[in-house]
Amino acid sequence: PSYLPAPYTLNIPSFCSITVPAAKQERQTKAVEPKHAKKPAKETKVIKEAALITTEEFESIPTYLKGRITYDQINTVVQQINKAVVDKYKILYQPLKTMSAPTRNLYHRFMEEETKATKGVFFIVEADIKEFTQLKLDKRFHSILSILRHCQRVREVRGSGLIRYVIC
Repeated sequence: PSYLPAPYTLNIPSFCSITVPAAKQERQTKAVEPKHAKKPAKETKVIKEAALITTEEFESIPTYLKGRITYDQINTVVQQINKAVVDKYKILYQPLKTMSAPTRNLYHRFMEEETKATKGVFFIVEADIKEFTQLKLDKRFHSILSILRHCQRVREVRGSGLIRYVIC
């Protein structure tokens, strides 16, 4: 290599020319380490999402639950709930070291909201819906949630002052 000094020769008569190697040149011959094999792919954690309401299910919903709510409005809310669940659990599955301060605060809030009843299931609370979607949490939204409970897309777990909406 260019950064090592060149070997030098002594001025001795031509019939006994001697070359002296540099001291660092002997240390340079090391065993070449084999390159690491490819790392195994990270386990992709599947985030459960609620299925959209079918037209048959919509027709089977009692009229006192439906009111004037349309099929499209229900499925829009289902999509928004799914978006909130995916965004929440992306944060929960992210390593703590890679999080920014606001994201870390969200992570700690999510961990505080989890109870024994919600261990191992995917759930959201109203604060998550406010955080990750543009939905208004009005009377229409709550009536759509009761429709989703009727269709077994969502169930409620109540406790410690929060209503947790668990994805079925």
